[in-house]
Amino acid sequence: MIERRPVGTLLAHLSLVLGIVVVAFPIYYTFVASTRTTVEILSPPLPLLPGDHFLENYAGALFGGVGRIGGVDVMRLLFNTTVVALAIAAGKIVISILSAYAIVFFRFPLRMVFFWMIFLTLMLPVEVRILPTYKVMVDLGLIDTYTGLTLPLMASATATFLFRQFFLTIPDELVEAARIDGAGPWRFFRDILLPLSKTNIAALFVILFIYGWTQYLWPLLVTNRNEMNTIVIALSKMISFADAATEWNLVMATTILAMLPPVAVVVLMQKWFVKGLVESEK
Repeated sequence: MIERRPVGTLLAHLSLVLGIVVVAFPIYYTFVASTRTTVEILSPPLPLLPGDHFLENYAGALFGGVGRIGGVDVMRLLFNTTVVALAIAAGKIVISILSAYAIVFFRFPLRMVFFWMIFLTLMLPVEVRILPTYKVMVDLGLIDTYTGLTLPLMASATATFLFRQFFLTIPDELVEAARIDGAGPWRFFRDILLPLSKTNIAALFVILFIYGWTQYLWPLLVTNRNEMNTIVIALSKMISFADAATEWNLVMATTILAMLPPVAVVVLMQKWFVKGLVESEK
């Protein structure tokens, strides 16, 4: 029996509302700024109600191009970032699930040594790997390419570990039944493991998509042309040290546009994301 405590329930709801306000207010304030002119933004206090330059600012950001990023419009930047985020998320999942499958269900010499070698890469900071990785990209001619932006970020020791832990929960009886039915390694993986792993894949996809979307250091190193910039790099280029030289209305509009795709992914895949994290059999 659940005891009803009106005071406790009220305090819990007030805490939730306060938390939402604290998190959402800066986003709302950014949206308000994106609907006003630069002069209004630089003349405090900024009103709390949206202005009447919504269409002008967002059309200018989406299709007009921005001076400090070489006239590249936000549509191209969003396309670049979407390609990078999707490629990184898909690549990490494919490589990790295949690696975990091989480590758990195949018996080959030194397989645990290879697993721990993969896992130990988590202890290497990005700065240690970034110089030799950049040298390889230069030697292969992959600077200013989607391959150069995504390939070095596709391996994931964390995802490999998570898939391995899940595969270890698969009962041996299921493996034996599949073998008796004549299922080979590929069929067992495709018809049994993949359907069982769909919630894990969905949860990891959300996390890895956001990881790829917010990348800054690596895209900054491997892109020289403005046409290959991601949205995060472009935002940093749009901001000048002198406030008057920055088109703050376009910066704010671009910021809102940059937040929409990852928010949409989280909202659309929220059910699968939660199931992948909290299901008891995981």
